[in-house]
Amino acid sequence: MKPVLYSIVPKDPSAHLFEVTLTLSDPDPQGQRFMLPVWIPGSYMVREFARNIVTLTAASADGRRVAIEKTDKHSWQAAPVRGALTLTYEVYAWDLSVRAAHLDDTVGFFNGTSVFLAALGHEAAPCRVELRKPEGEAYADWRVATALSEARGTRRYAFGQYHAADYDELIDHPVTLGRFALGQFKAHGVPHDVVISGRVPGLDLERLTTDLKQICETQIALFEPKTHAAPVDRYVFMTMAVTDGYGGLEHRASTALICNRADLPCQGQTGTAALTEGYRTYLGLCSHEYFHTWNVKRIKPARFAPYDLTQENYSSLLWLFEGFTSYYDDLMLVRSKAITGDDYLQLLGKTIAGVLRGSGRLKQSVAQSSFDAWVKYYRQDENAPNAIVSYYTKGSLVALAFDLSIRLQTRNRRSLDDVMRLLWARYGRDFYRGNPQGIEEQDVEALIAEATGADLRKLFALAVHGTRDLPMQALLEPFGITLAPDAGAGKPSLGARVRGGAECTLASVYENGAAHRAGLSAGDVLVALDGLRVTGSNLDSLLTRYRSGERIEVHAFHRDELRGYTVKLDAPDVARYRLTASQARGTARKWREAWLGE
Repeated sequence: MKPVLYSIVPKDPSAHLFEVTLTLSDPDPQGQRFMLPVWIPGSYMVREFARNIVTLTAASADGRRVAIEKTDKHSWQAAPVRGALTLTYEVYAWDLSVRAAHLDDTVGFFNGTSVFLAALGHEAAPCRVELRKPEGEAYADWRVATALSEARGTRRYAFGQYHAADYDELIDHPVTLGRFALGQFKAHGVPHDVVISGRVPGLDLERLTTDLKQICETQIALFEPKTHAAPVDRYVFMTMAVTDGYGGLEHRASTALICNRADLPCQGQTGTAALTEGYRTYLGLCSHEYFHTWNVKRIKPARFAPYDLTQENYSSLLWLFEGFTSYYDDLMLVRSKAITGDDYLQLLGKTIAGVLRGSGRLKQSVAQSSFDAWVKYYRQDENAPNAIVSYYTKGSLVALAFDLSIRLQTRNRRSLDDVMRLLWARYGRDFYRGNPQGIEEQDVEALIAEATGADLRKLFALAVHGTRDLPMQALLEPFGITLAPDAGAGKPSLGARVRGGAECTLASVYENGAAHRAGLSAGDVLVALDGLRVTGSNLDSLLTRYRSGERIEVHAFHRDELRGYTVKLDAPDVARYRLTASQARGTARKWREAWLGE
């Protein structure tokens, strides 16, 4: 098929406008149709990217205007034309996230799903895209970061010609434009780039690339223990550093990340001083998105092979693809020596507490949570903690339960690692080599048994399709780990999540908690506790003056009515569970060290 030609230029950074052209040399003689995706893989919500197209015109090869009509929220139909057809359109880009497109006079970023229309019927054709520099001296030192392949004559990081094998590949390589810090390393011989946009004073790129190299090599070795062959020829971590932000989105040879600039390592800090909680969180995010290079970008549910980008793609397997990835992200940190075993157990205790905090876990299974991601998980409201469970966090505990159970049944000869390697060999390794098969939902249990020989039928039913809590204590004990709640001497609980600020607004009210029993609702604005003014910033300090079980008088605005409530305070919330590892030598310690790579 003849290639589809694109060009994109930051036309007006101050107005946040990209200009895109699409030229099709052999349009449909009956009239060519075009479409922009309504969602981006990895973020399971219909986002209607077409709403950001501001203007769109079509022209023939001789420059004559061609009629083009919008046929639905994301599609267009051009009139029949002889010869080539060119579309020119503007895209408004003011979404500072990893999911869409952003442009100002300091940085540009876009995902292909936000800016590149698909020429229907030509999705399998090769794509060529020209990345053009914005006009003006202010942009003279701007560069390009992307995992797209450079065309001959285009230098890496330079504006120029890039290409992709087809439309699916084109939109799976985000692009960063502007000024950025650049670090590089090789993981088992494969080049990896680290791109940091945004101002980060004192950024320690050497520390960051050293840590990421260990994490990436550990993951590569997990899936290919004999060959250490990476699934990509090159990989790009691209991060936007901001004052307050967090998120990531996986792609086949790169990831787009956003983080607090304070979370990135600073020069002059070494050892444990450099491993701040924020930096550890950032490394976990990098590890999570990198693990997706295998798990969901190549090992996919059958429903995603291929994606239908015009509508929701329902799957009950996100607990496997996001949950297992959430399990392995921190596990890869400890196995790579980026964090200690004690660090890992602290993170695990925090995850357990987070899952047990919401009563939604008793109403929705992780399979149901996966299926309902489009309408519940990605569209959470104030009642979410009472109605849903996260297939990320509970899914990670499901993976942990499977891993420990497999190790226990096989006396540590098999593990969840063997399951991942089987999935990689059967579904992932050849996915982009002409064999795009996905996993059917009903086959997962049998695949686990095939890979390990373990019988997880009862645990599978409980963990995947059930709503009872997982037997974490019983699973951890054979590995010499005890589990206990760690509430400490914290403040008594109001049984609600508060939105901070000048006003003390209840963001969520937990089912059967103190606020719920008293009749308070999400959205209520607390005004006073026992006659003392309360704000979003002083609530905690006020509560520390009380004990669990005490009754306090609360005044709050319920909508626009001032009302009084009597609240009986609950015991302190369990912020985390304490996991304590026995140091006694024996089988339990040996198994634990094998699990954690110690």
